[in-house]
Amino acid sequence: MFVRSAAAAALERKKELFSIYERERWEEQKRVQGWLQELQAESAASLNRRLDDIDDAWPGALPTGEYDRAVGMRIPFGVKWQNREKANQWALDTLDGRPALAVDGSQIIPTTDYSPPVGAVQIGWFFNDRRPAADGDAAGRYEKDIDFEVLAPDELLDAGGDDSVFPNWRVNQERFILECAKLCEFMERCAQRPFARRPVCFLDGSLIISFAGQLRAGREHGYIQAVQELLDCSERTQTPLVGFVDNTYSRDIVTLLATLHGLPAPAHINDASLLAANLPDWGDRSPFWVCARPDRLSTEGRADFYKQVCFCLARLSMENAPARLEMPRWLLESGRADEIVSLVLAEAVVGSGYPYVLETADVTAVIQQQDRQRFYRLFQEFLEEQGMAMTVTRKQRSKQLRR
Repeated sequence: MFVRSAAAAALERKKELFSIYERERWEEQKRVQGWLQELQAESAASLNRRLDDIDDAWPGALPTGEYDRAVGMRIPFGVKWQNREKANQWALDTLDGRPALAVDGSQIIPTTDYSPPVGAVQIGWFFNDRRPAADGDAAGRYEKDIDFEVLAPDELLDAGGDDSVFPNWRVNQERFILECAKLCEFMERCAQRPFARRPVCFLDGSLIISFAGQLRAGREHGYIQAVQELLDCSERTQTPLVGFVDNTYSRDIVTLLATLHGLPAPAHINDASLLAANLPDWGDRSPFWVCARPDRLSTEGRADFYKQVCFCLARLSMENAPARLEMPRWLLESGRADEIVSLVLAEAVVGSGYPYVLETADVTAVIQQQDRQRFYRLFQEFLEEQGMAMTVTRKQRSKQLRR
């Protein structure tokens, strides 16, 4: 039960803390924007000389060949439409004949409400082949499907840890690994096509896995291997790969600016909020940067692949902060960055601000609460067939009766 008056009183008690946070954030924003203005006056050559003098292997970000092309940290899209209909027509024309693939996942984590423990991962994918009508009937132009994997008690076991009975991390890691593997599967499948007929492959999230460095020792290996194999597969098959982060809090450019001034990166400022004013029009983007993020993985020599990833900030919505787009460095260096960004923008137009192919994969993959209850009923039937019993806590039984 939510009591509005109690929540309002609790917020009132903490208003000073919120005021302090906002004041500190504003002061940091003003300071870092001053640093950004100084940076805009530099060429790529002078910036690289400064970075050489600092001699920091992981300064946050490194300039690419696009740096000198940007004015005010902005590469304008340069196209405007009179109405939504014309924008949609541009998007459809841009995407005509250009396949796209997105993979997303959902999971059922083990819970103490049910015994024996069980976990599950569902990944969904949407492959929009966009074959011309002359190449076949409409039924063969897209593929939308799911894979479902169950993790048994022995696969969930994490001996020696505090969460050794019902760990969640194995389920989360399995989801990530399966998503990357499915992307690689399609890359191999389409590798013999001409470049324009290979799908732009979307990962819903970042290729920079800083979160894995925060896990208990040993748990990061699966994530590292999955991303390395994904990047290697993209380059080997010469298939475009895009890591898409809609609401990004990354601070790689902020870290670079702080590094240049010999200071720690401000805690309250991120790249999207910093560059928002520099990207005033829809489709505007920053130049691509090489990711050189200093985190636990990179500074310990376990994430050299970070520097094989380039990123930019792009304005896909006038209401929200810029999104982060990532792509393998080989793709940028092949001179195809503008082409791939245009395809991402077109997907966003069709999806009304969010890439359509990712939106569809998400809907395909999601496991709703009622789906979880159906799974547990199926699990109970399965156990009974094996002559086993499932234990359900009294609290959970009560919830099932009340909801």
